[in-house]
Amino acid sequence: MTLPFFSAQENGKPVAMAHRGFSLDGLENSLSAFRAAVDLGYHYLETDVHTTADGVVLLFHDAVLDRVTDRTGRITELTAEEVGKALIRGQETVPTFDQVVAALPGTRFNLDVKDWNSVRSLAEAIEKNAVHDRVLIASFSDRRRRAVLRLLSRRTAASAGTAANAAFVAVSPLLSIPGLRFFARVFLGRVLRDVDALQVPIQYRGLPVVTPGFVRRAHALGLYVHVWTINDPAKMHVLLDMGVDGLVSDRADLLREVLESRGVWS
Repeated sequence: MTLPFFSAQENGKPVAMAHRGFSLDGLENSLSAFRAAVDLGYHYLETDVHTTADGVVLLFHDAVLDRVTDRTGRITELTAEEVGKALIRGQETVPTFDQVVAALPGTRFNLDVKDWNSVRSLAEAIEKNAVHDRVLIASFSDRRRRAVLRLLSRRTAASAGTAANAAFVAVSPLLSIPGLRFFARVFLGRVLRDVDALQVPIQYRGLPVVTPGFVRRAHALGLYVHVWTINDPAKMHVLLDMGVDGLVSDRADLLREVLESRGVWS
């Protein structure tokens, strides 16, 4: 049964995710970047989660403010009021989870949980805003992702972390070997027991990850394949030809053009 998070994927059309919103001016993870992606027609936004010292959930990539704002400091050591004085590229405040989900009703959020400090606070924010159907919980850490899921009152979509993805890459080829197929299914069923999507790069440390076989085996287990972060239209076409279910891109404008040219823009 398809979870509500994926229901905007009409008639098998690929999911297009705007990575940290859309801004050609460096305003990543700002409310204006998120709005710009929605104005382009995006239903899905990929973003990141951090939490302030006083428990406010922010949509921001880095653990520190230094790279993209006019202030410095580690978010977990600052209050929401202190972070509120920081401006992304000197122009916009760092948005809170509550602000963005309220400002963009109906939009779905692929949430990368960046630290353990955000586990309980994110679960509480999802419960408070009743947005279980609008979020997918992601993290490089499978333990951290599962910790969030355990605190929720009902099921949300989720993607595999680094260890679970690696297990799939290593073991899934055994699904084609009759004598080992049962073992592979049982093992992967345990490792991926609460996973709906494999969200992966094209390659990892020079080794290919996304191949036609990878996509075929994921689909055989009922898993979606989302690939990040793809900004080159030629690569977008190659991946779509493989049958991937979604692409994450900084260039929401180019991804839309590619999907329109293929007649699969939602």
